[in-house]
Amino acid sequence: MAEYDNTNRGTLFKNDRKTQENHPDYRGTINVNGVDKDISAWIKVAASGVKYLSIAASDPYVKPAETAPAAAPQPVGLEDDNIPF
Repeated sequence: MAEYDNTNRGTLFKNDRKTQENHPDYRGTINVNGVDKDISAWIKVAASGVKYLSIAASDPYVKPAETAPAAAPQPVGLEDDNIPF
C-alpha cells in the first residue's frame, strides 16, 4: 500500500484542554510545502456580528530535553594515576 501524501493538508480538532479564555478553540497541524506546522484557531465575532475563525501557525512544539544530572566532581589530587602506594 502506498504511503498517503499529506503535503499541503492539515487537520483541526476541538481543543478539549482549553482552560482559559485566551486558549485556542481548535488546535491541529498542517503541512505547507513539506514543512509541518502547528495551527491554532479561535472563534471570533466581527463587528457586523458575523462569526469567523482567527488562525495562527507556529513551529511544532518540541518538549525541552530533561537535563542530565551533573557528573560528581573528582576529588582534588587524584587526577594522577601515579599514586606512590
